Amino acid sequence: MTIHLVDIEQVEHTCPAHPDGHPYDTRRTLVDVIPGGACRAPVTIRCGNTTTQIPCHRHEPAKRQCGACRVIVTERTITTRTVEVAA
Repeated sequence: MTIHLVDIEQVEHTCPAHPDGHPYDTRRTLVDVIPGGACRAPVTIRCGNTTTQIPCHRHEPAKRQCGACRVIVTERTITTRTVEVAA
């Protein structure tokens, strides 16, 4: 499994349409990537007389990828800031 570690920062405000507040700006920062290693289930593809093998993440949907190719995104921190609007 390749693990992507991210930090999320949300900026929220209140407005007449949403008096409880809602996020209007969300930023994600990639902090670290832990590689999963080489593909354990390469896929053979053919085009005419040419045959080659590619990693399964380039051909298969996520649920059919091997453990090394599958990507997991982990949220390390989530920070929410509230912006006060002066009347």
